[in-house]
Amino acid sequence: MGWVVGHSYICYGPLIAGCTTVVYEGKPVGTPDAAAFWRVIDEHQVKSFFTAPTALRAIKREDPEGRLVPPLPGLQAIFLAGERADPDTIHWAQTHLKVPVIDHWWQTETGYAIAANPLGVEHLPVKIGSPSVAMPGYDVQVLDEGGHPVAPGTLGAIAIRLPLPPGTLPTLWNAEDRFLKSYLSHFPGYYETGDAGYVDADGYLYIMARTDDVINVAGHRLSTGAMEEVLASHKDVAECAVIGVADDLKGQSPLGFLCLNTGTNRPHDAVVAECVKLVRDRIGPVADFKRAVVVDRLPKTRSGKILRGTMVKIADSQPWKMPATIDDPAILDEITKALQSLGLACK
Repeated sequence: MGWVVGHSYICYGPLIAGCTTVVYEGKPVGTPDAAAFWRVIDEHQVKSFFTAPTALRAIKREDPEGRLVPPLPGLQAIFLAGERADPDTIHWAQTHLKVPVIDHWWQTETGYAIAANPLGVEHLPVKIGSPSVAMPGYDVQVLDEGGHPVAPGTLGAIAIRLPLPPGTLPTLWNAEDRFLKSYLSHFPGYYETGDAGYVDADGYLYIMARTDDVINVAGHRLSTGAMEEVLASHKDVAECAVIGVADDLKGQSPLGFLCLNTGTNRPHDAVVAECVKLVRDRIGPVADFKRAVVVDRLPKTRSGKILRGTMVKIADSQPWKMPATIDDPAILDEITKALQSLGLACK
């Protein structure tokens, strides 16, 4: 309940609407299997299910064919938030649960959804990979580095034209200067979200990465999220992450981390080679995607966000601190060993 989605969307919102909330504590797999969520939903006749994409990816990894998903006639919709929902995971959920899978995007700072599909008011057509459109009160713009709006379909920094609507942050507690520096100074007249993405011709917003995760490869600004989409589409890949590591020639070079589906016993080199070819075929040689490594798990916060920034510092042999929000610190040791196998993280 420490994040805004927890108290607003899980607690206050349902109470205001007169609903009963069932709160699930624990992991969705290994308790004892990947059907824990479905048993709770079935037992309590849950109508709306809210979770983070990372939970669905964990289930998909253990049960890629959906064999443990029972008929759930009472379930009406699944809602996702907390991190970017990759299309492959949404396809899996739609196929096996047979209900609408509604993604939406907001931040603790904003207090409510910035972009969403308002299912209970007007169900908009779902575009997989997009949290749909801006909600009332938000004038969402995609800007270039100079602060100018870009054309539809062009990757840029996502910002909200001021003033912000009621309910959003007015400042940071005892840190007015940091508030101005972190959110309002980079693009004057805008609130900087820290996310990068694009808007399509229909006004649908696509969140592709944190701004820090947009990498510069030989002068080309590339989205790590777009590469992750491609990698996640591989039949053996359950979850993945892409970071940009320092490259003396090109500035940065992408590096992929692959978590494979349970039961996959193919040689890791073969899976990596196929993933490299997938990115080359779908994004093009400009991505310069040549390296990936198979790992058992990815370092995440307790809310499910992948700690890409820390992974970059380890890869580049830069000083780093243990993130206070990390779920399992031991995973960073595993990531360090994987990077060292590629000749990175040498210090």
